[in-house]
Order: sequence, then structure tokens, then C-alpha cells
Amino acid sequence: MTGRRHAIIPTTLGDMTLVAEENDLVGCRFPPADTSPSGDVVEPMDDAVLGPAATQLREYLDGRRTVFDLPLRTEGDEFQQRVWTALRDIPFGQTVSYGQLATALGGPALARRVGRAVGQNPIGVFIPCHRVIGADGSLTGFGGGLARKRLLLDLEEPPERRAARLF
Repeated sequence: MTGRRHAIIPTTLGDMTLVAEENDLVGCRFPPADTSPSGDVVEPMDDAVLGPAATQLREYLDGRRTVFDLPLRTEGDEFQQRVWTALRDIPFGQTVSYGQLATALGGPALARRVGRAVGQNPIGVFIPCHRVIGADGSLTGFGGGLARKRLLLDLEEPPERRAARLF
């Protein structure tokens, strides 16, 4: 199937909208951020892009997958593309601060621009913007809400770190 299309996927985090165009995944959104996704509604398992995306998302949320293997395509300016590429380089189970990401991309003065680009990530979870936290370790903005961000980070937390937590 070609053209833009989407499917609503029930998950443990609530319904998520997956969007494909041509042979690429171009969107993954939580409600209510995307109340009117574009393109045709399709059954995910009948689609060569959305079917594997739904399967891999469920495997990730079930703790059976740590890396996604899908064709992703983002549209944004050069700086946004650099940020989204850097997000993909953050390993499963690790976090970085906005400042650390900014420094890696050219300097700490870029932190606000990095924050805006992270907030505009069109393919959440698959491009793991949830792995970016505040400089003090606090949870900060996430399109799916902070409760979902906490759940995603808990899912990825290494067992030894989880065992050392007081609560």
C-alpha cells in the first residue's frame, strides 16, 4: 500500500496512532496529540509497514524487544534531523539530559533548540525522546504525558538499578 495511512493500535500505554507513508513509518503518537491523523485508516496487520511497527511496538512494551528494525522517515529542518538522529543513538536503558544532548550537537547553548526538536519528534517511542531528561534527573515534557514517560523509562531500567531503588 502506498500513500499516507494510519492505524490505531491498542497498547498497555493506551491507544497509539501509527502513521505510514509509502514504505516508511512517519508517525507514532499518543492521544490526544493527534485527534485527526491524516490518510486512510487501515488494519495494521494488512499493511507492510504498520503491521511490523505494531508488532515491534507490542514486543517492546512487553519487554521482549530493545531495538526497533523499521524504515523510519522524518521531515524537519537540518537541526531537527540531527537531534532525531542523536535520539536514535541513545541506547536502551540509558538516559541523557537536554544539556548533554545539546553539548554533543554543538554546545550547551543549544539546549532550548534541542528541547524544541525533541518535543517535535514525530515518531515517539521508535525515536526514543522519552530517554531525554532534565539536568537534575527530573522528568520533563513528553508528548504522551509524564506518566507514560515514567512507564517507558521503568520498562527500560536495568534490573540492577531497579533493585537499588528505594521506592
